Amino acid sequence: MKINIVWLRRDLRLDDNTALNAALSSDIPVLPVFIFDSAITDDLGYDDPRITFIYNNLLAINNVLKRSASSLYVLKGKPEDLWNRLAASFDIDTVFVNRDYEPYAIRRDSCVENLLGKKGVKFVSFKDQVVFEENETVKPDNTPYTLFTAYKNRWMKMLGGKVLETIEPPSHKKNNFFKSAFPFPSLNDLGFSESQVKVRPYDLSVIPDYHRYRDFPAADRTSYLSPHLRFGTISIRKLVRTALDHNLIFLNELIWREFFMQILFSFPGVVSNNFRSLYDDIVWRNDEKEFLRWCRGETGYPIVDAGMRQLNQTGYMHNRVRMITSGFLCKHLLVDWRWGEAYFAEKLLDYELSSNNGNWQWTAGTGCDSAPYFRIFNPETQQQKFDPDFEYVKKWAGDYDKPGYPRKIVEHVFARQRALDAYREGMKRKGIALKG
Repeated sequence: MKINIVWLRRDLRLDDNTALNAALSSDIPVLPVFIFDSAITDDLGYDDPRITFIYNNLLAINNVLKRSASSLYVLKGKPEDLWNRLAASFDIDTVFVNRDYEPYAIRRDSCVENLLGKKGVKFVSFKDQVVFEENETVKPDNTPYTLFTAYKNRWMKMLGGKVLETIEPPSHKKNNFFKSAFPFPSLNDLGFSESQVKVRPYDLSVIPDYHRYRDFPAADRTSYLSPHLRFGTISIRKLVRTALDHNLIFLNELIWREFFMQILFSFPGVVSNNFRSLYDDIVWRNDEKEFLRWCRGETGYPIVDAGMRQLNQTGYMHNRVRMITSGFLCKHLLVDWRWGEAYFAEKLLDYELSSNNGNWQWTAGTGCDSAPYFRIFNPETQQQKFDPDFEYVKKWAGDYDKPGYPRKIVEHVFARQRALDAYREGMKRKGIALKG
């Protein structure tokens, strides 16, 4: 029996799913497959909360598929090995996927497509996790935008008055799933265990007032959408429609996400290198003891420590506090942004390579359209502006006013001048003459 397979990856939903819709629109039964890619999971802890989140969403999908006398086929291993096995076990006509734009995913998909092509299996991909792909939002000369405002203007012009319709399969095709009852593995079967850290449900009700509360961490008026957007439990089309209806500042954040995705696609070297080579000769201090104090939230600056402790305990950190903590690491401690980027990648529930890399390089001043090197946040001033009553600090660093609380790891005025000197010296080594 001929079947089609829809390979779920960063699109963990059955509704408004482009590849799934295309697969179901044919007359060939559709088998949904998910692969825990060992190339990714081997670098994670056995109780990583993101694995638990993915697993629970797969379980929910499987329960829905049971209503159609179908099931989700869940596997773990190297994708190439598993696709060889799938091609030997089933008579596959076409594999349907939604495109992923990260460097590893591009290499993986190319390898699988070539492997399947040799077996006579078609591999078709679709745009789903973005509104516009990197080749759609280019300058007139077909080069990518590297300044956000110009990119945003192009993005909004392309959107125009377009209505982003929900992508749904024809009603008579909704039961066109391959009849199956594959046993659904337990977390233990897959080599994982349930995490005590949980991904919170998203809340769209906060979007209309997003602009009022987005800089105040104690308000806790964030949507908690980012992990859901990262793993595709909600579609970008739904979010953009909601933002257009209720809050254009929130829409701005969604456009930043796509901006960083096209930067990563167009300049994959940013994964490990500065976007702006101008800063390649900065001499980072990279003091390991100070880095560990930052990781643990023991810098002596309450707003920094609260943010790091929230991250360590929950996998979340408020966006304003992310700017403060990352800026502190790069500018106050002169620790290479790559160290902080890697730590956030390990801890953040919403970790996404493009946004994490883009935001860290923005903070360090090394990225595209980044904060200037001389913008150095004073953590105490930031505290006064965005958590004046210490509500956020009391929640996550309640010992800030108790005996034994760490002394400041460095004084702001000294650290600021040290950072300016380091950046300027680095640029001079590149032959850049600076005034003053």
